[in-house]
Amino acid sequence: MSYNIALNFEDGVTRMICCNEGETVLDAAYRAQINLPMDCSDGVCGTCKGSCQQGKFELGDDYLEEALSVDEAANGMVLTCQMVPSSDCVVNIPAAASLCSKQANQALTTTISEVSLLSATALELKVSAAQGLGFLPGQYVNIQVPGSEQTRAYSFSSKPGSAEMSFLIRNVPGGLMSSWLASQAKAGDQLTLTGPLGVFYLRAVERPVLMLAGGTGLAPFLSMLESLRDKPPSQPVHLIYGVTNDDDLVCVEALQTFADQIANFSFKTVIANPDSAHPNKGYVTNHMDEAPLNDGDVDVYLCGPPPMVDAVLGYFRQQGVEPHGFYYEKFSASAAVASSAA
Repeated sequence: MSYNIALNFEDGVTRMICCNEGETVLDAAYRAQINLPMDCSDGVCGTCKGSCQQGKFELGDDYLEEALSVDEAANGMVLTCQMVPSSDCVVNIPAAASLCSKQANQALTTTISEVSLLSATALELKVSAAQGLGFLPGQYVNIQVPGSEQTRAYSFSSKPGSAEMSFLIRNVPGGLMSSWLASQAKAGDQLTLTGPLGVFYLRAVERPVLMLAGGTGLAPFLSMLESLRDKPPSQPVHLIYGVTNDDDLVCVEALQTFADQIANFSFKTVIANPDSAHPNKGYVTNHMDEAPLNDGDVDVYLCGPPPMVDAVLGYFRQQGVEPHGFYYEKFSASAAVASSAA
């Protein structure tokens, strides 16, 4: 038996490794050509200290308290030279990936299988590869624009590990990548993906979850919901998806399918244009009545354009609500520009 371990580095890079039964994370990382910080490998120095965000593991008792205190262990801190997983895990490494990897960011050559114009403002790109790219639901990759040295950052909208990967892309007039996709791309063309990247990803669902999406910021939530379909949550998960105009709403049928198939999941769509005939008008912050805020014991995930992110942050400040977990990602027309976890 083996387990998938996500190593999240402080520069936002994630490396997926496979850890065998009874193997330490440090040894598994070394097999994958990742040199995690380490001076002794015997549980003495504490150099390999990290934190486990989710998953089950054993540390044993062969390490010194000077390397890892009782309080640190109780708060999820680990020594990767002693950590033996018994499930899939997510481990934070307090170092830059560039200082640990023997190789550059993982680059994957993919083949376009389909480009669809979902609306005047949104495209869906589907690519396939011989094997899927390991990532955490919510993360993104950099895609090189054909014929140039430039890249654009796009969040996965597909299920982690799938051989076919999909992306929901804003159709920007004159945009370098979106113009190429809309007018030149065809099935069979190749694209190079580099990643995965980002610290915006779905954590273990241990309390109510509120998802807030703006425009094509819906993409990472589609990936999260694909993951939740396999592991239905016991806590309520509510998504509020806001766009400017009626025609900007995309993937609503997919959201309804998720709602039908995932226990405890619900969603609401919102249109900002006051002239819309849609029953829910305004901004996402005007429709928080069904949000499972739970007196702050809630994990909030937010992805959208900068003004939306700033408005939501302001809303919670005004309400005096401090969520247990607050994870957000801002994006611009050309790239993901900021990501935060609090």
